[in-house]
Amino acid sequence: MASPKQKDNYWIPLSDLMTVLMVIFLFISISYMLDVRKKQADKDKLFKDFEQTKVELLKELQTEFKDDFKKDKWDAMIDSADLSIKFVNEKVLFAYDESDLQPGFEKVLSNFFPRYLAIILKPQYRDKIAEVRIEGHTDNEGDYIYNVKLSQDRTRNVMKFLFNTPYYESLNNTEKGRLKFWLTANGLSYGRTLDKYGHLTATSNLPPDDDKCRRVEFKIVTTSDQLVREALKQMSK
Repeated sequence: MASPKQKDNYWIPLSDLMTVLMVIFLFISISYMLDVRKKQADKDKLFKDFEQTKVELLKELQTEFKDDFKKDKWDAMIDSADLSIKFVNEKVLFAYDESDLQPGFEKVLSNFFPRYLAIILKPQYRDKIAEVRIEGHTDNEGDYIYNVKLSQDRTRNVMKFLFNTPYYESLNNTEKGRLKFWLTANGLSYGRTLDKYGHLTATSNLPPDDDKCRRVEFKIVTTSDQLVREALKQMSK
């Protein structure tokens, strides 16, 4: 049988061990809280940067083209949600069921491209843009896959026209390389129809407006868009 002294010798080290464990647990808790705060601060900065970049780009685009978007001129609109500029007058864009650019659209693009690209190629935006999508959209008449090809051919011809403009030839090799990296031609058929207000019918639940559906869009995807999606994915885990 252990003496009282032996029991004391047994319990003192155990109490010391518990103290050490509590201190370790405290340090782990503090480290975890600091890590959580840092991640939240990083996310807050990310969202702030995301919003600021979009606000600045939107403001510049609206200021530059405010007089050109009118129906009696280009008949275009800008969507503040995704920085897309929509050209919606198909009679100006292409002949019915054709993919060659109409002379009127070539004239518009000759005016549009130098001013549009001069904005997005500015030093403050160069590293914040991940992609510039040229999207072709049709109405919902006919076969879906046929319209995929038609809309793809149209956007490819828009890109081809750009790469043959005097403005593009005047750019330096770095800028040309950047545009080749950014620009994509996307034929989306009638998967994203618009209502009479220019909103996606998938979200508005209104009937499609054929005149608005037949369009070409220039859409800026920022690097912040990608980072935000990744942050949201991490937050959902």
